[in-house]
Amino acid sequence: MDSALRTAAPSDDGATEPVVVVIDDLSDLFVRTAEAEARLVAALQAMETVPIGQYRKVVAPAGHAERLATEWDLPDLRMRARLVRADVLLRDGDAVEAGRIARQAIAWATERDDSYLLARSHRQLALFFYLVGDMSDALAHAVQCVAHTGEDVPARLRANHLSVLAMVLHDSGSPEDARRRNEEALEIAVALGDGELSLQILNNLAYYAYQDGDPERAEHLIPQIRAVSARYGLPLDAGVLDTVARIEMTHGRYVEAVETLRPFLDGSAGHLLIERNALAECLLTVAEAQRLSGDIEAAQASLDRAVEVCEERNLGSARARVREEQAQVYAATGRHAEAYEEYRLFHTETQALQSAHREARARTLLAVFETEEARRESRRFREMARRDPLTGLYNRRFLDERLPLVLEQAAERGAPLSVALVDLDHFKRINDTLSHATGDAVLKGVAGLLADAVAGPAIAARLGGEEFVLVLPDTDVGEAARRCQRLRRAIADHGWQAVTGDLPVTASIGVATVLDGRGSAAALLAQADRNLYAAKRAGRNRVVADPAGRPLESTSP
Repeated sequence: MDSALRTAAPSDDGATEPVVVVIDDLSDLFVRTAEAEARLVAALQAMETVPIGQYRKVVAPAGHAERLATEWDLPDLRMRARLVRADVLLRDGDAVEAGRIARQAIAWATERDDSYLLARSHRQLALFFYLVGDMSDALAHAVQCVAHTGEDVPARLRANHLSVLAMVLHDSGSPEDARRRNEEALEIAVALGDGELSLQILNNLAYYAYQDGDPERAEHLIPQIRAVSARYGLPLDAGVLDTVARIEMTHGRYVEAVETLRPFLDGSAGHLLIERNALAECLLTVAEAQRLSGDIEAAQASLDRAVEVCEERNLGSARARVREEQAQVYAATGRHAEAYEEYRLFHTETQALQSAHREARARTLLAVFETEEARRESRRFREMARRDPLTGLYNRRFLDERLPLVLEQAAERGAPLSVALVDLDHFKRINDTLSHATGDAVLKGVAGLLADAVAGPAIAARLGGEEFVLVLPDTDVGEAARRCQRLRRAIADHGWQAVTGDLPVTASIGVATVLDGRGSAAALLAQADRNLYAAKRAGRNRVVADPAGRPLESTSP
């Protein structure tokens, strides 16, 4: 009998061998015994921790495990097996059935307060909503997934749950929070000696840095990616190589980028293609690198091949982006009429794809959320998605939705409205000197003080990092400044010694006010930001408010 799960172990020379997951096929189990149950549990854990690239290995064992758990009246194990099957269905494109299974599992787990299954089912629903493009609900479920992930959850699953939350946070507009979660996941993967998981997370960190316009951080991660690959003997798959090539391109190293993706040009990369659209994506990147290096003939050849791949595999989205790159190639050679036509076709096809995606999303959600109970549940999780997962305050998404409405209401009544930006002074020093965990503790403590400072219609939210905002309806500049001074003193006088030792925690606050609600949310926040920076230039730990633009009080109590 194969063991159901084998994890990393040190080799004779002190290096760590790659994690190997072996799934017991359970085919010789018929009678329920203590040993048989133990094998079933171990097999399910192996299925839940199988690397992404090997997800098809679990199809038959998951079905067998579900049948055994049903026959033996083990409903929690049956739900775990069904969630494994749902993960496969989602990756294979059957979002409707995957969503239905996850909803059934979360209802069962909620009724029985089963934290393990709550974490797993929230994860599955986070991926479901992410796939259909509903980032609000995806974030709500990802947050709950991590919240229910206790120490009893295997370390590899904890890292996976953190990675899912990071992915959704990033695409929801919280890149710094996403980076911290990915770094937490990476620490776990490194401690486990899990090369595949480490590569997956490093790739996410590098790609997000590239997307966020931070080429230096992205470049810094490439040697780490290659070191993990070499240490564990793991070839870099198409997704990772495409990330590396994209980063090389941001530094103008176009020839290196082409060489990085050479296996996809010479046809030797079949074993590296995990995702269905991976080859088309890599060819697109190669074509762009070749065009930017001036090798137009090679770029055209790569595009021609990309067209063939897209048509063979019916890759509509990639085909549209091939047209965009083709337009760039035409423009580079002075064929402007043809470039214009490709751009026109690109936009037409993109709009058609977006329309088809919206319709498919609506059909999928309708099929999965068929009852009024489900709609109520969706609204509840949508509210959760408006909360910052670390502090529990409202997040930037909520502020962007709510502040324009509050301004409209103030304008209708002719009432004043104040906004205060609160930024912690020298917060990076706390993270660097102590730890990110200490920084998180400070952020939570400050959030509690902000929550105490708001009442009635007032709003406290976290914008990201160490920056917060207060929205104070029916509050003129004088009252807003007084409230912010009380908040500033409360932060400075709080008992931080147990958390930060000798390092103080203070805040600078910029306040902006409109007398009758007239103006835009962007303009109001911009004025508060200017006053915040005036407070910092004046020495920090103070409040600057309209209209004078001077500190209203010194740093003394």
